[in-house]
Amino acid sequence: MCADIMNLEKEIKRLEKAGVDWWHIDVMDGSFVPNIVIGCADLVKATRYISKKTIDVHLMIERPENHIENFIAAGADMVVVHQEATKYLHRIVSKIKDLKAKSGVALNPATPLETIKNVLDEVGMGLLMTVNPGFAGQKYIEAVTQKTKDLVEMRGKRKFLIQVDGGLDFEKIKNLSGLGVNVFVGGSSSVFKKGARAEKVVREIHKLAVLRQL
Repeated sequence: MCADIMNLEKEIKRLEKAGVDWWHIDVMDGSFVPNIVIGCADLVKATRYISKKTIDVHLMIERPENHIENFIAAGADMVVVHQEATKYLHRIVSKIKDLKAKSGVALNPATPLETIKNVLDEVGMGLLMTVNPGFAGQKYIEAVTQKTKDLVEMRGKRKFLIQVDGGLDFEKIKNLSGLGVNVFVGGSSSVFKKGARAEKVVREIHKLAVLRQL
């Protein structure tokens, strides 16, 4: 949602050269979150055509179960659904796995971790929103740091990844990586609005995250 959509192929190739590990595609319906973006199955298909990197589709929509098959068929490697958007979280996670993709579950900042504890054995990733979803450029919500610590503790010996999304800067990435976070979503403030400096920014993020994980 933060890239220059008129130059998307150029953006992708430029940032892949800088070391971007995968693509995070936001899908918003204007109902679950108060914004609509261009994210759709056709965009995933177009991205897959020009990139071999992992594609992670973040569904911020009502009734995500109605759209999972289309995104996976388009080339999504991972589909992440919000706990708050469905009454049938376990069923959706199982469906994603049956379609041979990795599943993820996302939580808004105010949603307790206890609401996903019964699916953590099944998912490939837990996504913690560190801002209220819907718009780029928001300020990081500090209370989510403790929530991140708690999710790392809940993970224990399980193998699922932990992703954070929203309001990240170098210091936040350094600290969260040290806690055990694996994946960092870079948006408008951290990557795409840096212009010619974007490559340098991506390399620094990658360095901070990787070094803190060793």
